[in-house]
Amino acid sequence: MSPHRDSSPAHGHGHGPAHAPGHDSGHHSTDLDWDVMATQLEDGAELQLPGLRRTAAHLGELLGPSAEVRRILDIGSGPGVMTCVLAEAFAGAETVAVDATPGLLERTLARAEKLGLGDRVAVRHAELPEGLGSGDGTGGDGLGTADLIWSSKTVHHLGDQQGALNALAGVLRPGGVLAVTEGGLPMRFLPRDIGIGRPGLQARLDAVHEHWFSVMRAELPGSTPVVEDWPAMLRRAGLSRVGSFTYLLDLPAPLGATARAFLHTQLTRLREAASDMLDADDLDTLDVLLDPEARHGILRRPDAFLLSATTVFTGVGRTPLEA
Repeated sequence: MSPHRDSSPAHGHGHGPAHAPGHDSGHHSTDLDWDVMATQLEDGAELQLPGLRRTAAHLGELLGPSAEVRRILDIGSGPGVMTCVLAEAFAGAETVAVDATPGLLERTLARAEKLGLGDRVAVRHAELPEGLGSGDGTGGDGLGTADLIWSSKTVHHLGDQQGALNALAGVLRPGGVLAVTEGGLPMRFLPRDIGIGRPGLQARLDAVHEHWFSVMRAELPGSTPVVEDWPAMLRRAGLSRVGSFTYLLDLPAPLGATARAFLHTQLTRLREAASDMLDADDLDTLDVLLDPEARHGILRRPDAFLLSATTVFTGVGRTPLEA
């Protein structure tokens, strides 16, 4: 299995801010063109850069001013946008991008080199969840230990979510921070009434995504039902001082070209996935939204925006005194 950070905005299950049906990199990764997908992932994550930088600063506050952050792991790193944000925020640390897709790891190294971070960013190829053990982190099995572990929209691509958190907590050094992004709020990008088709299209697209997500979870190897109470799950993993915070992506209308192209890509995937779940009227509406020449299309309409909330759940590795 090869999950990595999601980047589409169709719903609150994905990173940057969410992912859409057809963008399940962990479940159908062998079917994807990674040369194309990597660019889309990177563009999506770059839309989130202000929020990601604020997030990294907040993680530094959670660690505390006296913390010595020597090693960071980005689990399911994708093209390495957050990897490099973390490397910038923690100048004394080695930051390791962990992903199962070699092409995305190559993107990470290229991005780090371009930003002047090449001497502090490393990559590690690992299949998940098999590769989550600590090991020695130096070329053998396992990831090694870390003072900060970041994992965005990766755990939900693993059949046993609690088991994955347990494994990540086992890699965390005492006093370190594990941060996982899961949930949040669904992306909104259009008004309720868009002037074509029946009002409320976006709510119906949400229902499509919820169905797809449930099927995806059920079909994962070792899929284990769990109440997705992430703070409780982090506590069961043995972490202390569990908490959460949320950051917004708020790009008002009218959108720039990059955000419009990003939405077009995600709506394209939703159109492909929803062909047997929406009525003909809604499918016709999606076709208009995807038409690059249509004045009501997502690439032209002046009322398109991007708004979502991404929640980060955190826990701290217990020190000997807390154990």
